[in-house]
Amino acid sequence: MSRLAAFGQRLGLALLPARCLVCGEPGSRGQDLCGACRTDLPFNRVACARCALPLPVAGICGACLRQPPPFTASRAVLIYRFPADQLLPRFKFHGNLAAGRLLSQLMAEELADAPRPQALVPLPLHPSRLRQRGYDQALELARPLARALGLPLRTDVLRRVRATSPQSELDAASRRHNVRSAFAARTGELPGHVALVDDVMTTGATLAEASRALQRAGVARVDLWVAARAP
Repeated sequence: MSRLAAFGQRLGLALLPARCLVCGEPGSRGQDLCGACRTDLPFNRVACARCALPLPVAGICGACLRQPPPFTASRAVLIYRFPADQLLPRFKFHGNLAAGRLLSQLMAEELADAPRPQALVPLPLHPSRLRQRGYDQALELARPLARALGLPLRTDVLRRVRATSPQSELDAASRRHNVRSAFAARTGELPGHVALVDDVMTTGATLAEASRALQRAGVARVDLWVAARAP
């Protein structure tokens, strides 16, 4: 989607009445989501505090106890199942910015009580992928989220310096290898505590590699804020 087309879609969203993106009924609370479908959302409120994996009771999962990840804490707003598994692909791969707007609104609601970072850092796309897609889904989530929570948005902190294969096509071990050294963080004065923003967390390999790059540059604490977590 071109920048002009994206602007046109945003303008249309501002002029049209809210309508549920799941069932098509009128939206509620000023969102493109009706009350009935809101009750069906798989909120991820009982999860591992380190990696956001859904758990029967809150705590730290066995994998994080055995090998703590490089990030300090994770919050995933939804579990990646219906209807989140319909909204996220539409947003990420099909240019449905209305779905991204809704997801960002849900993130702002659910993350209002999270420990406050000094800045939000959207997980960047490689320039070649950005040219192909026409927009950065993490930035589309992070920009309104930062505005809603009154947090600085830093797009200058982290760069994706190596193009990688799509993670969805790889197993866990291949995912880790695929993203190795894929990110670089700027040097100089950086916030001590940031939250990385992304759409979906599956194994966490990409976000872990980005966290390591930030820590090497001097960031003391990296949290993860994502729209959905794969169970």
